[in-house]
Amino acid sequence: MLHTTANTTTAMSLRHRFSLKRFFAGEGPEPGPIFLAQRRVYILPSKMGVYFAAMMLIMLLGAVNYNNSLAYVLTFLLASIFFIAILHTYRNLLHLRVDVGQVPAVFCGKITQVPVILDNRRNAARYAVKLQLHDQQPTSIDVANDQWQRNDVPLLTTQRGRHALPRLTLETGFPLGLFRAWAHAQRDMYYLVYPTPDQHHRLPDESSYHLDLQGDRGHGADDFAGLRHYHAGDSLRHIHWKTVARGQDMFTKQFGGDRAVELWLDWDSLPKLDTEARLSRLARWVLDASATPVNYGLRLPNVHIPLGTGSAHQQQCLQALALHGINPDADISSS
Repeated sequence: MLHTTANTTTAMSLRHRFSLKRFFAGEGPEPGPIFLAQRRVYILPSKMGVYFAAMMLIMLLGAVNYNNSLAYVLTFLLASIFFIAILHTYRNLLHLRVDVGQVPAVFCGKITQVPVILDNRRNAARYAVKLQLHDQQPTSIDVANDQWQRNDVPLLTTQRGRHALPRLTLETGFPLGLFRAWAHAQRDMYYLVYPTPDQHHRLPDESSYHLDLQGDRGHGADDFAGLRHYHAGDSLRHIHWKTVARGQDMFTKQFGGDRAVELWLDWDSLPKLDTEARLSRLARWVLDASATPVNYGLRLPNVHIPLGTGSAHQQQCLQALALHGINPDADISSS
């Protein structure tokens, strides 16, 4: 009975070890740093390696046919190089420790940089290691011996929301390109994608939103109150030319009584737009309101973010927009 149980356990272990899923996709999401042990690194001949092996076979047949000792020497020399390349290519990935840092949030359609950390605790340096996230542009790097190194790997975003970090593939053909060694690593992490901001820069009108005006409710000319995006018809005297000279958007100076201190960005004020268009418009308003001295808040179905200012408040609003309708139970208190 014990013998049968042991055989069953061994068979299950072998099936797990040589699973085709692990061969093509790795172990799946994992909670901590990933150590590339022997069973996680795979190696096969490259196309060049197949051609090289075929050439050696032809050379061996020629040496046998003509009984030429020099041909034997050359064939066996090339064969030894071929087999030694297996070891060096395999060791170029073996025993690397892979981790991923916090992925910065970006707007949909932009490229975020995924910080991949490679810890090489061996005496041998690693050369020409390609890092590639699923179907993305690969990045080739070298890792010095007995050091760790951070490398930013590009990831193109195509949809707003919170997404699982895709699988990372490490690949190398070093030193001769005769073999291709690869390993898969996927951290159990998520990254956030904000809605694409609308191109319409004008903040909502006072008639549609609640604004509390400070001072005499006029347009002061002495007390500088901040900047807002340029609106058609604004006086050229009030344009902030320094930002224009730096190549940034055009802003208008605000003075005295025209400083709004409360502004509500409301989902229900955009009934003519569909869901994604509303989120895009609200994202633009959040960015524009953040560039002014306005205290602004955000109202979405089932989400109410109170008035506030600053970078943390902006990120909280953008995160709420990113998660709208996708994960209503998500915590939007932090970015």
